[in-house]
Amino acid sequence: MIDLRSDTLTKPTAAMRQAMATAEVGDAVIDTDPTVEHLERFTAELLGKEDAVFMPSGSMSNQIGIRIHCERGTEFLCETEAHIYQYEQGAFAQLSGLVAHPIAGENGVLRVTDVQDQIRPETDYMVRTALLCLENTHNRWGGRVLPHDETIALCDWAAENGLRRHLDGARLWNASVAKGISLSDLAAPFDTVSVCYSKGLGAPVGSALVGPRDLMDQARRARKLFGGAMRQVGIVAAGALYALQHHRDRLINDHEAARKLAVAACRSPMIRARGDRVETNLVVLDVHPDWGTAQQFCEKLEQAGVRSFTFGKQAIRLVTHLDVSPEQIDRACKILVEVADDPVADTADAAQDG
Repeated sequence: MIDLRSDTLTKPTAAMRQAMATAEVGDAVIDTDPTVEHLERFTAELLGKEDAVFMPSGSMSNQIGIRIHCERGTEFLCETEAHIYQYEQGAFAQLSGLVAHPIAGENGVLRVTDVQDQIRPETDYMVRTALLCLENTHNRWGGRVLPHDETIALCDWAAENGLRRHLDGARLWNASVAKGISLSDLAAPFDTVSVCYSKGLGAPVGSALVGPRDLMDQARRARKLFGGAMRQVGIVAAGALYALQHHRDRLINDHEAARKLAVAACRSPMIRARGDRVETNLVVLDVHPDWGTAQQFCEKLEQAGVRSFTFGKQAIRLVTHLDVSPEQIDRACKILVEVADDPVADTADAAQDG
């Protein structure tokens, strides 16, 4: 079975397991853990920020990121399909008393013209707008990389209007490799950035929030509140550190594999890559209703040996990662062609007519 459901499915490599087994550790709550400190320093340096805080998950680092920017009862602006709005249980409301103000972008991209009239006026009966939150790469838009110039312009507009800026950069590593832009340049327009080690980089666990030291002090306090303070966590941090040091350059291989999958599937007029592009390791395929449903497409793929996720009634998602070999990608391409060329809707219609 070729499992393309997510890049979180990767298993630690032998070298990563060795790094974890031999990691120097301490109590990261009472005192310090040297491996965690190393990981946090290295991550902050890569992203050009003062400090970083290691956390168990990207959802936690996102939620703490927006919490430290916003007072209770304020709102943040985000794109309608953003992960922080779609997939985190409305934790911003449940945990921090915040309101999301989703705005539809073009293929997942917000521009100044989309948001310039969205800041609430200062009145006693409206919520106050405090934060702009973006996502790079954009999950629901097939790993789209935000246009860098547009992002700078949007963040400049936000700063001029008194809004803080947070980036959900779970796969920012992929964006950097895909566009040849340094991580620090991608992170520069934002006050805080959340990054994940457990997705494309292949670490088993972990994310981080990076930003100014005073905000990261607040983030550590919020991490404790949210139950995310950990003890001898250097064992886990060592896997993330190894991934960061050894697995970034190879992401280009995942991107090329994703493009191959999209080209194979889109040979059929019934299948289209969302946004007509594949830039990183995510492939969202929109399935024409005349073929059948996304669930039927996924089921036929799995019967043939490829696992995927449905992404709505008429879309599926495929994700490439370091545990999928070139030979498996070639086989998956053949399977995609076969499935795309064999619509179930026509078969059902023919059976009904008969």
